[in-house]
Amino acid sequence: MSSNPLDKLVDIGILKAEPVAHDEYEGLVRSGRMRLVDASNENLAFESRFDLAYNGAFSLALAALRRHGYRPGNRYVVFQALPHTLGLGPDVWATLAECRRRRNASEYEGYLDTDKQLLSDLISVAGLVLEAVEKLDPPRKT
Repeated sequence: MSSNPLDKLVDIGILKAEPVAHDEYEGLVRSGRMRLVDASNENLAFESRFDLAYNGAFSLALAALRRHGYRPGNRYVVFQALPHTLGLGPDVWATLAECRRRRNASEYEGYLDTDKQLLSDLISVAGLVLEAVEKLDPPRKT
């Protein structure tokens, strides 16, 4: 039995082990970068900026998980895996988890609190995720 926490999540069916494809990884990183640039545009509506920053962070976190050879069974695990994929601490994934909670409230209940401090924090931690992803070696083209 592996001591790798991500392998343990495979054992219980939360993750699947799956080799990463170069083009998939590069596409996720490119999408995350572009969304973070757009999220910083203060001319956009709060909701748009929040969606862009959240989805940019998700795309980058997913790229990191995929780079390590795993595919999630559920969206929630992507941020929770950040300590194991990028070495990012609880301050990062706790902010992202709160943003996920609010995003879900917006998507499923039609309400998004226009918390400007949370948006600022989201953009900041998404930037940390981007910095960490940029330190990963990209997968080889096959």
